[in-house]
Amino acid sequence: MFKADWPAPLHVKTAVSTREGGVSLPPYDGLNLGSHVNDRPEAVAQNRQLFKQQAGMPAEPLWLNQVHGKECVLLEQTDFSVGPFTADASTTKTKGVVSVVLTADCLPVLFCDAAGTQVAAAHAGWRGLVDGVLEQTLTQFTDPSQVMAWLGPAIGPTAFEVGDEVRLAFMAKDAKADAAFMAVPNKTGKWLADLYQLARLRLNAAGVSQVYGGGFCTYTDSQRFYSYRRDGQTGRMASCIWID
Repeated sequence: MFKADWPAPLHVKTAVSTREGGVSLPPYDGLNLGSHVNDRPEAVAQNRQLFKQQAGMPAEPLWLNQVHGKECVLLEQTDFSVGPFTADASTTKTKGVVSVVLTADCLPVLFCDAAGTQVAAAHAGWRGLVDGVLEQTLTQFTDPSQVMAWLGPAIGPTAFEVGDEVRLAFMAKDAKADAAFMAVPNKTGKWLADLYQLARLRLNAAGVSQVYGGGFCTYTDSQRFYSYRRDGQTGRMASCIWID
């Protein structure tokens, strides 16, 4: 487990899991926190409690049913009996409510405003990025220019191979996105995509100038991270944020 490295107010707390520790057996070996990947439910439940305790969370994270969309829900209570919400981002202004997203190559993005009065977590795979999950999350904040973002562990630019359709989808939204794609030698129509650069472009365009993190690669760092593209059947990491 580690924390976001960014200049957020001290009462804004974060926790990002790795695959290390935990009780899940292969192919989920380690601290799998995803309940939808056919791991043993009792193992996932135990892993979630371990992670909650290690991170010192004030309540159970409000787990989402993620669908690679752009919906962002406002969380106002710690009671999750009404859920789970089907969404790919959540935000809260309520102390003690833990926003969380699960990933295993897709990009987790954490947000907070300058005063630390509101936080959010978003799950941004390439589809979510194209469709505007980051922008949708930012609409929940009063002033995006006063928001900072942290980019968590995702598949890196040397490993994320995509087809023409992905590149064209991004360029249709912003021509500058072309800079985030590098042609794969001897593979016509194949590109290496930089999710971190694509996210920074979208955040900057939405008014967020303070963007931190990035530089991870879930695909190549098999000791620390799960990677769906590398392993297929595998576990999930969590990126959490809350106001203490």
